[in-house]
This record gives sequence, structure tokens and C-alpha cells, in this order.
Amino acid sequence: MRDLRNSDRPQLERILVGCNAFTSAEVDCALELLDSVLNNPDQQDYEVIVAEVADQIAGYVLFGAVPLTQGNYDLYWVATDPKLHGKGFGRQLMEETEKRLQARGARMLCLETSSQEFYQRTRRFYEQGGYQEEARIRDFYRPGDDRITYVKRFLGSR
Repeated sequence: MRDLRNSDRPQLERILVGCNAFTSAEVDCALELLDSVLNNPDQQDYEVIVAEVADQIAGYVLFGAVPLTQGNYDLYWVATDPKLHGKGFGRQLMEETEKRLQARGARMLCLETSSQEFYQRTRRFYEQGGYQEEARIRDFYRPGDDRITYVKRFLGSR
């Protein structure tokens, strides 16, 4: 696990596109956030952790503190190389994120995802990692596509 480097961007773009889990608009958004981290070292809104194996990027996670809250963080993106799905890299990225946040005294990590059937595997991944559905906004993304918010509270938090 390591921090993001400028040279990572092409591999991360390949991963985001290759996952076939994101629309082109979502990929553009993810790349925009990565560019923000890469091109503005003074920004403090987002952090990135990169997983690497044999000099190849296995995946990444992007997260940040929620403004105006005490110890709350949002997970914005987690993506792993489709050739490495099921090898535990996504879980390792989540665990490293949680470890870093707990060391800072974070109270919780929140994330959101779609209710569409295509995202069933993603929701199961979060649930197996100890995340619980906290809220659901019906028809949020479009009719029939709810936004589901998952939360993981850390020890010592209420």
C-alpha cells in the first residue's frame, strides 16, 4: 500500500474503464478527483491509497473527511483491476483505509452505492466488510434506482 503517484494515472484509468462497473461520466468524475490530488498537493479534501503487486497497480481507494463533521469520512471510490478481482485487494484497500482513519480517531466511514441488481456484488462486498445499510433514498439516481448509504462505525464511536 502506498500513496498516489503521477505515473499511476494511466493504469488507474484502465482499471476504472476495465471494471465495466462505471459509466463514462463516473469514470470522468473519478479521474477528475485523481487529477485534483495529483495536481494540487495543497488540497486536503481527498486522499488516495494505491495497492500494488509486482510493479502493477492492483487497485485504489479515494476517501476524504466530511466537512463540518467530527471524525466522519466518505469513501468516494474503490476499484481493483478486473484481472485481480477476488484476490483480496479490494478488502486490503478498505482495511488500510479503516486502519489509517482509526489511527486519527475517526468515528465512521460512509459510502453510497446503487440499488441496481448490477451492484449486488458490490453491496455484498461492503456488507462482508462490516458495513451496514444506514439509509436509502428511493429513486435517487433515476426511477427505480435507489441510493443506498452504508456506514461502518469504529470502536469507541457511538
